[in-house]
Amino acid sequence: MQFASLGSGSKGNSTLVRTDQTVVMVDCGFSVKDVEQRLARLSLSPANIDAVLVTHEHGDHIKGVAALCRRYDIPVFSSFGTWQSVRNASGVCHTPINLMQSFNIGDLMVEPVAVPHDAREPCQFVFQDRYHRRLGILTDCGHVTDHMISCYQNCHSLLLECNHDLEMLRNGPYPMSLKRRVGGLYGHLNNEQAGDFLNRVAHNGLQHVVITHISEQNNEPELAVHSLARVMTHISTFPVIDQEDGLDWHNILLPDGSNNYEERQTTVFR
Repeated sequence: MQFASLGSGSKGNSTLVRTDQTVVMVDCGFSVKDVEQRLARLSLSPANIDAVLVTHEHGDHIKGVAALCRRYDIPVFSSFGTWQSVRNASGVCHTPINLMQSFNIGDLMVEPVAVPHDAREPCQFVFQDRYHRRLGILTDCGHVTDHMISCYQNCHSLLLECNHDLEMLRNGPYPMSLKRRVGGLYGHLNNEQAGDFLNRVAHNGLQHVVITHISEQNNEPELAVHSLARVMTHISTFPVIDQEDGLDWHNILLPDGSNNYEERQTTVFR
């Protein structure tokens, strides 16, 4: 299993997960033209995408979903509440998902995770391949629940929101109403919350912890890294997904250090 990102932040978010048989996109907060260009950097095109999963209806996550999926005939999976908020969705093949029930896309098992965020029916996702490698994606939630802790146990890779530093948010340029929203129970995880979450799900088999959805105005990469590094002493680097450059492909290995399938780092496959 591999993962990559087209970019993450308030200007747009999109994550890719692939195996030797399946490629899925989580969210699409970029225009179709931008997606095509960003996918090309990862040696893919929209025609390679088997499905788009949507976490919630905010523009930085859903801006390009309908246009991309209509143009390239890509099926969309999201909660019913999320899809009710999508505009101009005619002609898109949509499958509603039950947030308490896992489902399969190709050889990927997808586990939706209900999260507290100021959207209609938001969720995040944990993926598992046929070799039981697990990838967790967790952004856009205002606090950590016991349900979330249970769902993200035993992940081998984790993309984790470190949206803001509390002091930078308090003293930053946002109006007070937006500060309350971002820092509230249905907003975004701050560095300290992310570190506490990681402390509760960390284990020696965790290979990657990637920082995502970091605020350009209210955080610094060094602060986010410090909040996680104090918890995960066996991981030496904590990549930060860039808004413009995204994140290149990362492999999730089996315990013996192998992929168990042919390396296809630069192959476009369907």
